[in-house]
Amino acid sequence: MKISSDGIKFLNDVDVVPNNIYVHHTKIEERLPIHVHTKHQLSYVEGGVAFLNTPTNSYFLPARHFVWVPAGMQHNVELRSPVVMVRNLYFPSDLFPKNHKLRKMGIYPVTNLVMEMIMYTEQWKGGFNEKDIEVYEFLLALRNVLMAVSRVPLPVVLPTTKNESLLLVLRYIHENIEAPLKLNDLAKRFGMSSRSLSRLFRQHIDTSFLQYVKLTRVIKSMEMLLETNMSISEIAYACGYSNVAAFSNVFMQMAKRRPADFRKENIKISH
Repeated sequence: MKISSDGIKFLNDVDVVPNNIYVHHTKIEERLPIHVHTKHQLSYVEGGVAFLNTPTNSYFLPARHFVWVPAGMQHNVELRSPVVMVRNLYFPSDLFPKNHKLRKMGIYPVTNLVMEMIMYTEQWKGGFNEKDIEVYEFLLALRNVLMAVSRVPLPVVLPTTKNESLLLVLRYIHENIEAPLKLNDLAKRFGMSSRSLSRLFRQHIDTSFLQYVKLTRVIKSMEMLLETNMSISEIAYACGYSNVAAFSNVFMQMAKRRPADFRKENIKISH
């Protein structure tokens, strides 16, 4: 993947000064390759649909949530629709206790206070440390708030793989999510036994065929809940459910809230 000189400079600048807290906001998020930082990263996407990709998983980023990427984790952020702004903050890893949950990857709701503090950083760009007293103290205060309010991460993760045979199956599932998807039918379509296909899922993404389909349908429904005016029932049918109750129950199981509540809590700022 070709990256602009600005993209390369930004990736390098984040880690140049180890004790800097680095601030980077952009209206156009360049599609960066999978990369890694020595600092923890907070990314908040205003509007639109985004995913955090790692070599093994894809994490859906709903509106009004931020993603926390721990230092040393390979990742990139993929935007699936136009966005208003991508806000990134990078914190030196030693600013967080070794046993704190923000030492691990997570997607967390953005409280009103966190939202206001992130927005306030819009006036800054680049790295800041103890010499920049006012800015640095504010960013440390934001760190303290994040540590206090980041309690329960969003539990929706879509595993991925580099296995070419399984990738074809996964792509078919994504492109036909509204259709009945059965293990036997897909195994036959891709020229293998049901047992072999089931084994591929277990070996390469450590989940079952049924669980993967459920996750894909819930994530697709999350996109529709945030990006369309479709009714809950229309979204249920578009994601392969024959009735709203079944859809709502699976959504509740995966996202720990009902579809209507998820839409209400995460309605885009621009609406």
